Amino acid sequence: MGICLVRAACDDDWVTPLAFLAQTSRVVAETRSRTAKVRSLAECLRCLAPEEVGLAVCFLTGTLRQGKVGIGATLVSQASTAPAAATAQLTLAEVDRIIAGLAAASGPGSANRRRDLLRTLFSRATAAEQEFLARLLLGELRQGALQGLMFDAIAVAANVPGSAVRRAAMYGADLAAVAQAALHQGSAGLNQFRLVPLTPIAPMLAQPAENVAAALADLGEAALEWKLDGARVQVHKSGDQVRVYSRQLNDVSVAVPEVVQAVRALPLREVVLDGEAIALAAGGTPQPFPVTMRRFGRKADLASLRAELPLQVFFFDCLRWQDDDIADRPARERFELLERELPQALRIPRLITADVEVAQEFFQSALARGHEGLMAKGLDAPYEAGSRGSSWQKIKKAQTLDLVVLAAEWGHGRRTGWLSNLHLGARDAENGGFVMLGKTFKGLTDALLEWQTKELLAREIGRDAATVYVRPELVVEIAYNDLQASPHYPGGLALRFARVKRYRSDKQAAQADTIETVRKAYRAQGPR
Repeated sequence: MGICLVRAACDDDWVTPLAFLAQTSRVVAETRSRTAKVRSLAECLRCLAPEEVGLAVCFLTGTLRQGKVGIGATLVSQASTAPAAATAQLTLAEVDRIIAGLAAASGPGSANRRRDLLRTLFSRATAAEQEFLARLLLGELRQGALQGLMFDAIAVAANVPGSAVRRAAMYGADLAAVAQAALHQGSAGLNQFRLVPLTPIAPMLAQPAENVAAALADLGEAALEWKLDGARVQVHKSGDQVRVYSRQLNDVSVAVPEVVQAVRALPLREVVLDGEAIALAAGGTPQPFPVTMRRFGRKADLASLRAELPLQVFFFDCLRWQDDDIADRPARERFELLERELPQALRIPRLITADVEVAQEFFQSALARGHEGLMAKGLDAPYEAGSRGSSWQKIKKAQTLDLVVLAAEWGHGRRTGWLSNLHLGARDAENGGFVMLGKTFKGLTDALLEWQTKELLAREIGRDAATVYVRPELVVEIAYNDLQASPHYPGGLALRFARVKRYRSDKQAAQADTIETVRKAYRAQGPR
């Protein structure tokens, strides 16, 4: 069978799909304009055959259909020593099949099989394709084609509204399938993506607010809710089936029977609820986050652990009620439904107000009960799955950011032998990658130093005499006093008095705070 070729838009050469993707990735990486990035990606998608669009979307957003395949820098470096092919010959499907083989390799001899598969792949790739594949396999694609850009590119390529693509992506966890439907069926194809009970969707996320007054100034009259330091849960009921999903969309139903029982008892045939599960001490005081997470990490002795750490679930939103999908309705309507239909014991304490003084009292009452602070939510906003929209804002006593560890320096003195000083980065949603904001070694216990050294070395991609550079995967919650302008970091900002609060095992790097969020927090500080 002959190789399918496509015409590269930038120079009118006919090339293989993989070569076209490598070329597009390079062009997008070298382009500063978001509009130009979107245009290049859209042109790429339009030129591909229907069966290639899904894989192209995966590869250009730096993801693999198989998820993580366990390929490290050493294996890729060894494979990339293979002489590059003189001409492009690889199809996207061939690359996908080889990656599937890498993911499936296990047991005795699997390391050799992976090495041989990688060498085969790289020996058939041109130099440009080798570079692209290496970055793809290591999760280091930095051309900026993240999901936000890809949403817009799909819309432009298919000539459909961007809102329709985002809505479909909200319900269809597979962006590749959304892209295929948009390009080959248009708006009608996107309409097939709907909220399906027992199929989880990405949770809506919040931006940090400076304080209560700033949140209300931005939102006007808003719904204020206690912000619990628990585990996010999305609960689906369909008939007698009840499933509980974590923030990462994993089925955790077995670990939380109390939540399953509470929702099963509701007199409803179908419902999808969003909430927080938390372990409470006697008297209702919240247990620390790591204590709650013990319920989600251990499968054995569940009965004894349940007796030791009973969970309470508090719901704050509803996405489906009986036969109706209500995620697109204004928050005010969704909240009123919960208020009317759910038992008070299952609802998050909520206050609707535009009065700063009243809101501040509610904030202090949440803190007095041991909670993190408040959530402030706009009353007219729909539920935006997977989005960190401005209509949800989190207000905490201490300012915190969820940042990604980019590297760590070896410690000195009593910390010799441990990776200590962390290099911290915010996610760059516009251009891809992460923007460094500073370093910290504060707030680290001996146990945490030992743990992070092990985890960071497992993610090593390179080092020099003092520093180990790592894949940007670990998310850490950083408390800080304020932000200051700094010429030393690419983003022009630096954290002051940063210290580690905890690692966020429930978050992926793609859910870390963005550099734009950091800049907004800096502007909110006012003149320096």
